[in-house]
Amino acid sequence: MKRPNWLVTLGIALIICSVVIYFIHYLIFRDAHHIFVFLVGHLAFVPIEVLLVTLIIHRLLGAREKRGRLEKLNMVIGAFFSEEGGELLALLSDADPDLEAVRNDLVMDADWSDSEYREVDSRLRKRRYEIDLAKIDLPHLKRFLAERRDFMLRLLENPNLLEHESFTELLRAVFHLTEELASRQDFSRLPESDLKHLTGDVVRAYSALVDEWLDYMKHLKDNYPYLFSLAVRTNPFDATASAVVS
Repeated sequence: MKRPNWLVTLGIALIICSVVIYFIHYLIFRDAHHIFVFLVGHLAFVPIEVLLVTLIIHRLLGAREKRGRLEKLNMVIGAFFSEEGGELLALLSDADPDLEAVRNDLVMDADWSDSEYREVDSRLRKRRYEIDLAKIDLPHLKRFLAERRDFMLRLLENPNLLEHESFTELLRAVFHLTEELASRQDFSRLPESDLKHLTGDVVRAYSALVDEWLDYMKHLKDNYPYLFSLAVRTNPFDATASAVVS
């Protein structure tokens, strides 16, 4: 025989408890009219209570909790760009035939306005990225990604990634590129068809890196000016970038 759900049991117990208390009230005061007046009044307030608790307070608390999770995730994104993403972006952007156009958009300063950011973001998301694979040292890229494979796996285990779909896609693209390169031994003898396939994998990772890096820079600018200052001084798209303040 199936046991009743504990919520059903709890609900029945609470109703019985309420009936018993009302009955005791009647035995003491012998005033059924008073009982029904307050009963109806309380029932009338139930929809308003549901509105306040479920739709307003619960939503506000949920939004606050979500902001907290996103803040923790932005710390993870920062760790990614410090440990791997920034250098990987520099490696891949050097093979971009149209790097100067991207560089003109992404060499920023502390005076960047929100409107400038929106314009650049819109322009780059519409851009069709290209990569000249011949300009990439594939054995070096393979070693670079392999050395950071464990770091990537730890990032993928973070449950907060579910709150940030674009960063999840970035990690998936970079991890896939890592696996593709790890599966090849001699890059000097790859057929043209395989080189074209690898180019597609690199372009996928590169475009995702650019988009996520721009979003992260906007987050730093809005919330952490001191971190934004360092990020600007070490901008992977700036050929003259230096962490030294001059």
